[in-house]
Amino acid sequence: MALALIRALIGPTVYDRVLTVNMFGTKTVLLLSVIAFLGGRPDFLDLALAYALINFIGVLAVLEFFKSREARRRQEEAEMSAERGGGE
Repeated sequence: MALALIRALIGPTVYDRVLTVNMFGTKTVLLLSVIAFLGGRPDFLDLALAYALINFIGVLAVLEFFKSREARRRQEEAEMSAERGGGE
């Protein structure tokens, strides 16, 4: 877990950080499931399933945000290079 935390803090890309956050979410779901099994608390399984769904949707939303941001940045760079190339 310590190595994953280091990877999240100094990961070379945003995708490394998102993957690490997803891993923490998955481990939380596993922990809730084990607690539910060992403690005989089936309501914790409901919490684990809800958290897994939130974790999955959250990761997809963050990745979509960064994908669109990267596409917008590339489009702006292409427009700037076209303006520089067209003015000569």
